[in-house]
Amino acid sequence: MKTLKIVKIGGNIIDDEAALSSFLDVFAAIQSPKILIHGGGKLATQLANQLGLEVKMIDGRRITDKATLDLITMVYAGKINKNIVAQLQSKNCNAVGFSGADGNAIVSKKRPVKAVDFGFVGDVVKVNTKTLQVLLEHKVTPVFCAITHDQKGQLLNTNADTIASELAIGFADQYQTELYYCFEKNGVMRNVNDEHSVIKEITTQTYQSLIDNQVIVDGMLPKLNNCIHAVDKNVHKVCIGKPEMLVNAHANFTTISK
Repeated sequence: MKTLKIVKIGGNIIDDEAALSSFLDVFAAIQSPKILIHGGGKLATQLANQLGLEVKMIDGRRITDKATLDLITMVYAGKINKNIVAQLQSKNCNAVGFSGADGNAIVSKKRPVKAVDFGFVGDVVKVNTKTLQVLLEHKVTPVFCAITHDQKGQLLNTNADTIASELAIGFADQYQTELYYCFEKNGVMRNVNDEHSVIKEITTQTYQSLIDNQVIVDGMLPKLNNCIHAVDKNVHKVCIGKPEMLVNAHANFTTISK
């Protein structure tokens, strides 16, 4: 069974021009089939402030009203996505930009209102791999932004970590899927102030104890929930760390396993 590498990059890489270029060098050099997923970094927030749009966040998640959805669609699916695709082309990696609406690739439903009304935020319900599979077979690399759709004409802001996890799960019966969350840290750290305190392996058994002991908190919680979910759904390999882990098996990073 062929390996498919699904890689998600964090906002701090997107926001740093040199870091992004360096990452894309590494990503473009991957010879196996691959898919890239990116979020929006700080650009959407900066533009919202310039346009006088109020930015509302709850637990690190963006409240997405209609004006905000219009803005992030332009930023995520437009400027950031096309910039990444253009850079990959310059590095001899043939890429195509995607939202979940393109090729009907990722269908979501609008998050129901409970304690918080997140607005036009989507939760993934279905991944359609057929169109993507044709591209991968022809050595074309899909590059996904964090926008999906509901099959009723509505675009939805969707967590990029979740998109990466769901894509890896969707391809798990066709490929040996490997899921990588690349960001500016070496991995999940026991002490956030100590770069050398990387937890080399987290299993479904040790995960809960790390939460109970408040080693895993805040923004790392939803990211690791996506990792555990992927492992439970037969994704072959899940890793978190700096981009060098994509090409160096001896690099310092965290692996999540059953």
